[in-house]
Amino acid sequence: MKKKRKFKKKLNIAQLHWGFPPIIGGVETHLAILLPTLASKGHNVWLLTSSVEGCKTDYTQNRVHIIRSPLMDLNWLFKRGFEGLEEEIKRLFTKFIDCSRADVIHAHNMHYFSKLHAYTLQDVAKRKGIPIILTAHNVWDDILYLDLIRDINWAHIIAVSHYIKKELIGSGCDDRKITVVHHGMDTKKYRPGIETKRILKDYPMLKNRRILFHPARMGLAKGCDTSIKALNIVKDQFPDVILVLAGTKNIIDWGATQEKDIAYMVNLIKFFNLRKRVLIDTFTLEQIRQIYALSEVCMYPSSVGEPFGLTMLEAMASEKPMIVTMSGGMPEIIQDGITGFVIPIKDFEVLASRIILLLTNERLRKRLGSTGRQIVTSHYTKDTLAKNILGIYRKYM
Repeated sequence: MKKKRKFKKKLNIAQLHWGFPPIIGGVETHLAILLPTLASKGHNVWLLTSSVEGCKTDYTQNRVHIIRSPLMDLNWLFKRGFEGLEEEIKRLFTKFIDCSRADVIHAHNMHYFSKLHAYTLQDVAKRKGIPIILTAHNVWDDILYLDLIRDINWAHIIAVSHYIKKELIGSGCDDRKITVVHHGMDTKKYRPGIETKRILKDYPMLKNRRILFHPARMGLAKGCDTSIKALNIVKDQFPDVILVLAGTKNIIDWGATQEKDIAYMVNLIKFFNLRKRVLIDTFTLEQIRQIYALSEVCMYPSSVGEPFGLTMLEAMASEKPMIVTMSGGMPEIIQDGITGFVIPIKDFEVLASRIILLLTNERLRKRLGSTGRQIVTSHYTKDTLAKNILGIYRKYM
């Protein structure tokens, strides 16, 4: 008879990623949901991440012990270069893993950006006999990605969507070493019925307007230009419509492309004379929740192979219909005609037609939003996410 393995009730979990709030991004938001949830279940959770001006370098937040270092700051490393940092990175990783007394190491997107970081982490983990789990939030098309995804001895790889898993397999990864774990959402923070008085006071231009919300950060890859072009059509039928674009600061801008994208979109808005119909700002998480509450339609018309798109779950949890493109992992979550609409990439005319349909049909808006909320609370909660992640940890300990 096979003997049952004994598992530690309380795990020491060492997580690593290049960014964490106040840095904005999908991976950063994912970690802000996952790590406190793991800690709330009694586990000791540590995070090694980049330094940020105004943040302490060693502190505890929501039961998560956070260590910040410039050696994890990609924006700085891109300008400075990696030369001569080998020993410093080795000491940083060794000290972090020793202090956390890690039972498992969980790296996020460390299969790209820096060969030095990935191989150093592997060497330290191997010497200490600790498994490394990788979550692949993205894939890339170059040699560095191929080297790090295939040559590093990842104990297991978590893919954030079936799209990412397929891409990993196509790059030569063993499908038996990959598990899909979709993101989870805090359905208490993102919910219907959020009070909106504060956001209307802060942004009076939103009062009595038909609000379209593009919650993904500004960038051409996120389809912000498609949303602007669609708005130019929608405004003719709905003169009181306004588009809200969010999240333009505090990001990991590897290669400094964001400013160029934003400049193009600002010029596009001026060209169409839409300045009074577009609100662009960096919003706090509380403001984001209030904007969802005010919105009638949410959209994320990504023009690239979007790995997942956490904003889909935010919109669904807020009972708002979401329009996405047939891009990457997004059609795995948004079901066309059930929780929103799925449209062709860069097709601003189809996007405009779906927006007009939703603004015209209140009953349809509410049905799609309500169904989305039901699906999130059934399948995409933060507790479901944590349970799935812990299940993978247990297999390799």
